[in-house]
Amino acid sequence: MDYAMSAPRADEFRALYLATGWGAPTEDHCARALAGSWAVCSARDPEGVLVGVGRLVSDGALHAYVNEMIVREDLRGSGVGTEILARLVETARCAGITQVQLFAARGRAPFYTRHGFVSRPPDAPGMELPQGA
Repeated sequence: MDYAMSAPRADEFRALYLATGWGAPTEDHCARALAGSWAVCSARDPEGVLVGVGRLVSDGALHAYVNEMIVREDLRGSGVGTEILARLVETARCAGITQVQLFAARGRAPFYTRHGFVSRPPDAPGMELPQGA
């Protein structure tokens, strides 16, 4: 697998969205989402096909939010998501960001828990990576 801290093309991002059932954004929406990201990690198979992507939205100083951790269904559980998440967290940490947070998709919280994220209290939804983790 080839990992890069760079955004895929909007059409590739959209195709991954469609293939994984995440929704049906337009290519324009995908282009704008990628352009508005603070950091993007892409995973490609040996043939160069996009198989995973994760995005961070951030103020670049205090907070970073993990968005759209998407991995092609046949590769889930193979470590692709783990590597993407690790690279995103490392990018935030290298910038001095200590507050890395997210909203897990339905049924996906256990993945983030395995990687150190903890659920916030019921009156403060979402998950966060404790400082120092």
